[in-house]
Amino acid sequence: MRNDLPSGARGVRIIGTGSAVPEGRLTNADFARMMDTTDEWIKQRTGISERRILDLRTQGCSTLARLALERALEASGVKAEELDLIIVGTVTGEMTCPSVAARIAGEIGAKNAAAFDLGAACCGFLYSLNIGESIVRAGRARTVAVIGADAMSSIIDYTDRSVSILFGDAAGCAILRSDDDPSVGCIYQHMGADGSGWHALYIPRREADVPVEDSANPIRLGCLRMNGKEVFRFAVTKFKEVLEDAFAKTGLTPDDVSQVVCHQSNIRIIDSAREKLNIDPSKIFVNIDYYGNSSAGSVGLCLDQLSRAGKITPGKPFMLVAFGGGLTWASSVWKT
Repeated sequence: MRNDLPSGARGVRIIGTGSAVPEGRLTNADFARMMDTTDEWIKQRTGISERRILDLRTQGCSTLARLALERALEASGVKAEELDLIIVGTVTGEMTCPSVAARIAGEIGAKNAAAFDLGAACCGFLYSLNIGESIVRAGRARTVAVIGADAMSSIIDYTDRSVSILFGDAAGCAILRSDDDPSVGCIYQHMGADGSGWHALYIPRREADVPVEDSANPIRLGCLRMNGKEVFRFAVTKFKEVLEDAFAKTGLTPDDVSQVVCHQSNIRIIDSAREKLNIDPSKIFVNIDYYGNSSAGSVGLCLDQLSRAGKITPGKPFMLVAFGGGLTWASSVWKT
């Protein structure tokens, strides 16, 4: 981190993005061979046809995080040694210590960067983005890499139908840089959490971590457990609330934004919020059909794909929203 930057108002730009997904695919047909389910049953409930899966014998969350970072650095023209900070939002790091961020900083030669991981489940990228933007705007750093990355296959019990069909592996990265124009960057951000609902979506490591009401859950320890009905109700309600709050606080309307970049949780959740707020379908990007729910990797992956497709319109605001385990939620509205 730096203390030599000049004081005064500054803006923040996203100057490059990158993403990474594994080559391996796990299709609905594969699940139909593994358990009692069908392609139609899965697509009807989730909108998912396939998801990308790592080879965990030789790869992990840090594999994807590093690739996404390297591609974002290439897109931005930034050298690794120029980074002041690397933040990785993840819940699936191979080790608690060292962090994924510290490992990949060393691997790419980011010798001047502070580095840490952040745990906010599916909100990991947005929490990281909001914190990174705030640090740059405050003048504590000039160039920051924010990454959302999760190897969800490493915490999935593939004998369970209710959870396993939803998740895939992915990473997305954005490079933030200080700008002399204080009007550019994040014009509104919000982060929230309700810890009283943690038991709806959690990863127990010990028997003592399992609530009494979930003691009969057959999913093995160390794997993700989810109360599907409770999470669905939370997500449908919170997604709409977060969008409404962001529009109200910024004075923007759905017509004013180029894109609403949203966490890819479930197609029914996305469609419900879009219809209730009357948002043009072309403004809500959907890739869940081919990548599944990649947790912290989701929003960053979408942002990179949209950026490279030219869908983030220069001069027009765009909005990012997410919700997930914790329970957590977040928004970030940007002016380019």
